[in-house]
Amino acid sequence: MARNQRLVTDTDFQDAVERQAVVRVFKDDHIVDSNAVVLRFSEKTVVVQTRVSDLTYYDREACEFFEMKKR
Repeated sequence: MARNQRLVTDTDFQDAVERQAVVRVFKDDHIVDSNAVVLRFSEKTVVVQTRVSDLTYYDREACEFFEMKKR
């Protein structure tokens, strides 16, 4: 299924975690991360992984998260 969906709700993030969906992260209208997988989230923070040992923590309110389309 091809998607380009903004992740907003806990359900959106939980679905992305379960499907290991690839996301792109924006902050201040700039891409700050792409090809990342959401590992976990809370009401304040989203944790993504881009490589085996590369974890990044993003402020959920300061950033926008979009599931990338599959090619």
